[in-house]
Amino acid sequence: MGYDIVYRDATVYDGSGSAAITADVAVGGDRIAEVGTVSGPSGRDVDATGLALTPGFIDVHTHDDFAAMLHPDMAFKSLGGVTTCIVGNCGMGVAPRDTAWKLGESFHPGATPPEYDGFAGYFEVLDEQPPGVNIGVLAGHGTIRLEAMGTEPAAPTPPQMAAMKSLLGEAVEAGVLGLSTGLVYEPGRHATTDELIELASELTGTGCLYATHMRDEGVGLLDSISEALTIGRAADIPVQISHHKANGRTAWGLVQQSLALIDDARAAGQVVHADQYPYTAGSTILSAAVQWLEPGTGLEPSDLVIASCAAHPSWEGRSIDAVAAELDCDPRQAAAAVLVEEPNTTVVIHSMDEDDVRTVMAHPSTMIGSDGLPTLHAKPHPRLSNTFARVLGHYARELGVFDTAEAVHRMTGMSADAFGLVDRGRVRAGAFADLVLFDEATVVDRATYADPLRMPTGISEVVVNGTVVASEGVHTGARPGRGLRRAAT
Repeated sequence: MGYDIVYRDATVYDGSGSAAITADVAVGGDRIAEVGTVSGPSGRDVDATGLALTPGFIDVHTHDDFAAMLHPDMAFKSLGGVTTCIVGNCGMGVAPRDTAWKLGESFHPGATPPEYDGFAGYFEVLDEQPPGVNIGVLAGHGTIRLEAMGTEPAAPTPPQMAAMKSLLGEAVEAGVLGLSTGLVYEPGRHATTDELIELASELTGTGCLYATHMRDEGVGLLDSISEALTIGRAADIPVQISHHKANGRTAWGLVQQSLALIDDARAAGQVVHADQYPYTAGSTILSAAVQWLEPGTGLEPSDLVIASCAAHPSWEGRSIDAVAAELDCDPRQAAAAVLVEEPNTTVVIHSMDEDDVRTVMAHPSTMIGSDGLPTLHAKPHPRLSNTFARVLGHYARELGVFDTAEAVHRMTGMSADAFGLVDRGRVRAGAFADLVLFDEATVVDRATYADPLRMPTGISEVVVNGTVVASEGVHTGARPGRGLRRAAT
């Protein structure tokens, strides 16, 4: 019986962290049919001599919730080797739909996503209008809280908590992978630890995890890690630390201690992971970033650069102090003026230390997630499309933070295991055929902050569920992605 595709003599990294082997890999339908020496006919033979063949990259931290419907080819991800995106991070979930759009529309000004009902409805949209990559979903605490009680800063009343639990229950029934929080954003920042424990405890025994954009990633980093670990222990569910870092010069170096807290928790038997993007700059909405303009944060107004401002695109790519000079006011006044003109403004924040980035990346708890904001109309952070190529090219090949086998593991098998993605993240017979073919010697990120939408080089081919979606830097137009519902436990 013939196969659809056979990659011949590839350097295969199977996603487990093991050293590469030279092998043929056969694809039949949406699955990997055979790994080894493959004989017999195929619809297409690919000479992969000298090229690495790996599982498709799993971007564990994205904000592509609505992009999967509004930019369904998802070329900005698949051209960088990504075959699966986890959405619903930082407390910003996809349902209830109208409330979710209040939090998500800043990334897609002027757009209108499809109507749907709840998380089940979101999955139905993905089933009916498939995207170009697979989509795994987290429920967002911030969206759920906003639906149940608006922006009230108080603790939820018993009826409000019951409403939140009902919304989360629908999400779990639909197949989400966990619950996320965004404890620096409205309205998540008003939640107490007890509130989060009570809600997260609804996930006990489901296989879901707790992913958190913590309360403070600056000088309060250690307290924030401790709170996340406390919530995970109390609810008896795994913990995922979102974009692990130390923000602001006054906090640099704290990652040594935050990693030690994770080590202690893991040694005690707690399941804890983190994700990281490979840059010293982050990105978020300006309304949440204005706190970094206060004295003592270790950041300067020049560190905040406007990424998207639909009402005033001439400000995109310019720092807050440059805008302040234009407006003849101080930086905090300038930020306020920008928000009046465009409340959905996003920024890039140059806030981290390179040594900290390498330290976190090398730690065994860390997997890779872009945290990219899909503001394709503006100047998004380069991490949106270039994260995985940058890890492979810059941090693995050039700096030697880890070898290629370990880098691939952090992007594939480790991620699939942490999020419960069955038959993903491995090159083995029977697994789904999500694959990336690339040149280890040349793969590298190309995007810059000034030109952030340039795609990586060195990636030859990307396959999602057995279908080629990208070849030699060109998207094929195929959309074979699926909504990845959590497997029953």
